[in-house]
Order: sequence, then structure tokens, then C-alpha cells
Amino acid sequence: MGIFGRKNDDAATTAPSAGTAALTGDYTIDPSHTTLGFVARHAMVTNVKGSFEQFEGTLHLDGSDPAKSTASLDIVMDSITTGSADRDGHLKSADFFKTDEFPKMTFRSTKAEALGGDDYRITGDLTILGVTKPVTIDLEFNGAAKDPFGNERVGFEGKAEIKRSDWGVTWNAALETGGVLVSDKIKLNFDISAIKNA
Repeated sequence: MGIFGRKNDDAATTAPSAGTAALTGDYTIDPSHTTLGFVARHAMVTNVKGSFEQFEGTLHLDGSDPAKSTASLDIVMDSITTGSADRDGHLKSADFFKTDEFPKMTFRSTKAEALGGDDYRITGDLTILGVTKPVTIDLEFNGAAKDPFGNERVGFEGKAEIKRSDWGVTWNAALETGGVLVSDKIKLNFDISAIKNA
């Protein structure tokens, strides 16, 4: 049984349980317990991982109708980190994210779906460099709990794949052995903890 109390069996659904219905409400994403990460292929042979350190976001969960659930996220592009100051500086430059001109990347959901069990899918508008394109994110509900400070928390893991060229992020360098330095395909990984608003 998933967060919204629904389980798909040949399109059959059950009513939300009292427990999952209680999760309905507005939540604020907790940056100190949330990771917004990405993976890019480098030089055709290895993966470089990175993340964003500064962001804020909100969720609205509807325990009786998951289609009414929403998500919003604002990411500070200057907070990008990959473990290399030189590489981070290049990513912030005009070759990539132009963070002086475009300080934020945003996501606004447009559709939410329950896929069965703890699996969900959220579609929304991702804006990078002033360009807005649709993105679909597959989510798994990790559960809900009350922490030692009395906060009601929910957790999700998510993943998506995008082509950075769709947003005009096209810088690259050819390799002598063939191929390019940085992959066009980027994998996005999310590990989200959100606190229910009082």
C-alpha cells in the first residue's frame, strides 16, 4: 500500500487507509536531509557525480487523490558542487549554466500519477537558462515518520534522465579517440525528506 493508499491491480484501486490519508497536507523540503544529485559521463569512460547544496521546495500531498499532489523546487545554480573547484567554476561559466545571468533552476509540477504500490510519477516544467521543457520523474515513497523533534516527515527517492542540449547547454570537446568529453545525457537523482507544515 502506497502513500496514497492505492494499489493497482488491473486498474482496480482501494480507498485510502486512515494512516495514509493522514499524510495529506503541505510539506517543506528539508535541505539538510535532502540530496539533489546528477551524474554525467566524462570522457566516455567514467561517471562524474555532483549535487546542488542550496535549494528550497514544497510538496502538497493529497491522500485521497494523488493527481492533486504537487511539487515546486528552486535551486541556486551557484551551489553546484562536483568535488573539483575548477570543474565547478567551469560549470558556472558561460560555457554551461551562466549562473551570473541565470541564478536559479526551477521545477513546477504539472501532473502526478500513482503507479501502484509505493511507485509514483510526477511530470513538470524544468527551467534552465530561461528555457522551460517538460520532465518526468519516477518516485518511490520511502515512508513517513515522526522525528525526535516532533516533526512529521515523508521521504521519496526519485530519478530522471534529460538531455542537457534540450536546454541549450551544449558545450563540449572532442576526444582524439572519438566521442566527446561530456555526455549529453544527464541522470538526475533525488533523495527527498520533507517536513509537514504546522
